Amino acid sequence: MMNTPPSAPGRRAELLAAGAAAVTVVLWASAFVSIRSAGAAYAPGGLALGRLLAGALTLGVLCLVRGEGLPPRAAWRGIAISGLLWFGFYMVALNWGEQQVDAGTAALVVNIGPILIALLGSRLLGDAMPPRLLAGMAVSFAGAVTVGLSMSGGGGSSVLGVVLCLLAAGAYAAGVVAQKPALGSGSPLQVTTFGCLVGAVVCLPFAGQLVRDAADAPASATLNMLYLGVFPTALAFTTWAYALARTTASRMGATTYAVPALVVLMSWLFLDEVPGLFTLGGGLLCLAGVAVSRSRPRSRATAAAGTAPSPEPAATARPAGAAEAGDERS
Repeated sequence: MMNTPPSAPGRRAELLAAGAAAVTVVLWASAFVSIRSAGAAYAPGGLALGRLLAGALTLGVLCLVRGEGLPPRAAWRGIAISGLLWFGFYMVALNWGEQQVDAGTAALVVNIGPILIALLGSRLLGDAMPPRLLAGMAVSFAGAVTVGLSMSGGGGSSVLGVVLCLLAAGAYAAGVVAQKPALGSGSPLQVTTFGCLVGAVVCLPFAGQLVRDAADAPASATLNMLYLGVFPTALAFTTWAYALARTTASRMGATTYAVPALVVLMSWLFLDEVPGLFTLGGGLLCLAGVAVSRSRPRSRATAAAGTAPSPEPAATARPAGAAEAGDERS
């Protein structure tokens, strides 16, 4: 049987999902730069609430324009869990943690999130764990460790800060795994909008803090908070949900290892923070690991044809469809 290329609609859908994931990664990387500015004037809870309110308002307008109704009943459990853990708890814990530890330590600890996603996805969702995904995650995590250690400042860490970053990573992983089933019945825009709304409701106890900080904050910090709500939250979480609905949670989690590399680049471009050689090397490892984790292996028949000692490989070659039957869902 001859190998046939994927159909045009299938190829288009795959490219759209990859493009959505790329948009998410770039915007999430830019969030770290904006958080540095806004976090200097806003307390962790107030910053999270302001960001989520801006995101929920933007998403609500989009839902009205597109005529999106309420999510189906089957999606609400995943929306509620992801809204509570990822949109709510994660953002507060991460903002607080980054005030207790330096940026390098925070990036290092939070980047155990994709590993937790892979473990939970395999256990709870039945996600495949192909060797390329595991190898790519190992390479990317090594890069994240290199970036984190190279950016860590002496004496800048605290036990509380590390614990908060660990809790943020766990909430992020659990939120992603909970969101995946909700996307089976609700649209990406519905799941993101109501998840963001749940997160905003969870953070309402910080409303007084937000009002007090907004009264004294410089305009640049408030603009950065609004940017966080509109782009890294409303837009990036929607493109994330779109891509997640079309692949596994484990594979999407591995994609986020590109974030540390982009943060290094953006800090260089916008904050004049010139990275060292170890930081650059770690960033390249992160990108290389993402490339490996998202690549697809050649069919086993092709590999066998190139390595088998038999002069007649065609006689024992397996159909291409059967060779890929155990591969990860796309």
